[in-house]
Amino acid sequence: MLDATYNWQTAIETISTEAEQWAQQFNISKLVAEILIRQGYDDEEQIKRFLNPDATSFYDPMLINDMAKAVERIQTAIMNDQVITVYGDYDADGITSTSIVYETLASIGANVNFYIPNRFDEGYGPNEEAFQKLINAGTQLFITVDNGIAGNLAIQLAQDQGVDVVVTDHHEIPEVVPNAYALVHPRLGNDYPFGQLSGAGVAFKLVWALTEEFPAEMIELAAIGTVADVVSLTDENRAIVSGGLQSLAQTPRPGIIALAKRAGVDLEKINEEDIGFALAPRLNSLGRMGDANPGVNLLTTMDEEIAKELAKKTESANTDRKSLVDKVTKAAVELVDNQAESLPDVLVVAGSGWHQGVLGIAASRLVDRYQRPAVVLSIDDQTGLAKGSGRSIEQFDLFKGIDPVREKLVAFGGHHSAVGLTVSTDQIDMLKEQLQMAAKEQQVDLNAKPSLTVTTKIDVDDLTPDFYRNLQVLAPFGEDNPKPIFELKYRNVQSIQLIGKDKDHLKCSITGSRHQISALDFGTGDISNQLTNKSVKTRIVGQVSTNTWRGKTNLQFMISDISQERLPFVDLRTNQLHESMFQKSGVYVFFHQHLLNQLQGHLNADSVGVMFDQIDQITDDSNYYLVDCPDTSNDLLEVLQHSKPQQTTFYLYKKNLVSNLGMPDRQQYAKLFKFVKTHSNIQLDSQSEQLAKYLNLPVTTLIFMIQVFWELGFISINDKVVNVNPNYSTQRLETAPSYQLRLKQIQTEHELLEPDTLGLVDFVKQNLAG
Repeated sequence: MLDATYNWQTAIETISTEAEQWAQQFNISKLVAEILIRQGYDDEEQIKRFLNPDATSFYDPMLINDMAKAVERIQTAIMNDQVITVYGDYDADGITSTSIVYETLASIGANVNFYIPNRFDEGYGPNEEAFQKLINAGTQLFITVDNGIAGNLAIQLAQDQGVDVVVTDHHEIPEVVPNAYALVHPRLGNDYPFGQLSGAGVAFKLVWALTEEFPAEMIELAAIGTVADVVSLTDENRAIVSGGLQSLAQTPRPGIIALAKRAGVDLEKINEEDIGFALAPRLNSLGRMGDANPGVNLLTTMDEEIAKELAKKTESANTDRKSLVDKVTKAAVELVDNQAESLPDVLVVAGSGWHQGVLGIAASRLVDRYQRPAVVLSIDDQTGLAKGSGRSIEQFDLFKGIDPVREKLVAFGGHHSAVGLTVSTDQIDMLKEQLQMAAKEQQVDLNAKPSLTVTTKIDVDDLTPDFYRNLQVLAPFGEDNPKPIFELKYRNVQSIQLIGKDKDHLKCSITGSRHQISALDFGTGDISNQLTNKSVKTRIVGQVSTNTWRGKTNLQFMISDISQERLPFVDLRTNQLHESMFQKSGVYVFFHQHLLNQLQGHLNADSVGVMFDQIDQITDDSNYYLVDCPDTSNDLLEVLQHSKPQQTTFYLYKKNLVSNLGMPDRQQYAKLFKFVKTHSNIQLDSQSEQLAKYLNLPVTTLIFMIQVFWELGFISINDKVVNVNPNYSTQRLETAPSYQLRLKQIQTEHELLEPDTLGLVDFVKQNLAG
């Protein structure tokens, strides 16, 4: 039985009156309106701004702290032909930020270059050695992008030598800010309305202020950086990404075109997921594998051949990065699994020579695998230092857990969910002990599942192209505007298969009453047996997306989580009985005496067979097996209502369905009666087949009709010889007991044998509840 990874919390049970009003006013679906209300958009202007991000959604860049000072200083440098160095960062946000500022300055005649520090040799942010090297090479003004707010020492070194530093950043503001010429940061001061810009977003606003016009040609780069850095996709960021996606769809940049082609991204249909899962990881891979500077060249070049070569290099770095991630993760998993003792609350694993650029990703994979915080360290045997990254879970503040021993570390920084650190190898055990103690102090409960907000429940039949189009007005999705997750109401899971190189991904079809949708679950392995287990109820949550194959686009469902719970009912309905079906211990309930007599001897010693109307004699309410199909559903319901077994298995055996034969019509009855009236001494044993053929009826139907005539007194039967009753009186056919019984049997088959498993369970539950 599959256990859910997350604790599901359903957000929307009903649609509010307010949502119905907004839906009508803005021509959106009621569900979309309700989602917006739940996310805090509760007035007309807010909803209008959300649904229609455009040029009016942006704020005046001059409102950002020190923007006027920064623009004035940059303009002075341009007029005086001073050498300007754009000092960036090695991730996708840093690369796009650098590209935005560098390209803009170059286009307006500045004497500009750019510099991105090496992740491994120089680390993140302003570096004293790098600054001095650049000053010696002629730099007269630094502009930091996506970094600098914590670069006090290097910035002071530059300022002391008369080299001004303009900081543009968006990261957490330290207690002591650097003594820079200007600090352009959306959360410094109180004048800027939106403090959640990415580094690329701040760079975008800087060049806007500098050129005094909206930098439309830069918005696609700002969009890549904004999505890549996982900042809040609300307000101004939503406008940046919305506009950027439109721009990317028709970008003239050869580098982006070449990169998208390598990544298999159709730019005409690009969305935020293509950025987050295809373009951004490739840009990030450059810094992870060594030198990120080619990323700026890729984004800014207008030479197609150079772009293709740089895209090829980027793709190669990404391939190497994925290979190293797999290698380091595999080694880390082996270390964890080979521990003799039980797993600690916080994992700390270290290996010699592990590539430092992938340690954060490896740590994330450990968190996903073991559902606990993890720190992955790479040991340098020559220096005796271990450098690494940590990732955490929602309920454990990893930064706070390590902070008390920061003085014993060589380097340390980060936040709640992610840290970077360097520690001497002889202090690794100390780090482990500290983290274990911190986990206890923070009262981490590793049995507590992380929460997952499920937007609402939806029927598979409602997952139509129109539904998907309505949902897309909420896009682009991201932080603080999550893609809706739905719990499916469905009938069956079928066509289950394993796909992928290692056959570790699941593909299936989830069917409703009228439609079906293809579904994918990545990394689940072979759970097909569990999905076809009829003794459990399987609940599935996930996201609706699209898949294009050979020019045709269809909806698909990306499974986020699966939960199963044991059903009180097991569906094993059959038209054949086998001895093995009676070997389990329990109560075998029969609805027809002849079948109980026939099968009594096949029950094991720990079982009991009983007629349904004698169920009150049974005290064992554990497992019931309903062997044959009753003539009326009420007989079955009374058994379950009276005894309330813990689990009921439905065999509901019936060899031939009465509903397949149907009810004879009046013309057939009339033809049979006319024949009986005109023929005496009809021999049932020898003439039934001949008579059935003459009347064009199945033999069983003929016998049924004769039974009805006999019960109504229309005929007499003596020694299987049929004659008309000369004293018969007119009566309605429907009053015959056999006629009534057949109607009930057909209705029962419709209720108990025709539905699929969920339909049968729903029928039983609803009637028991009633």
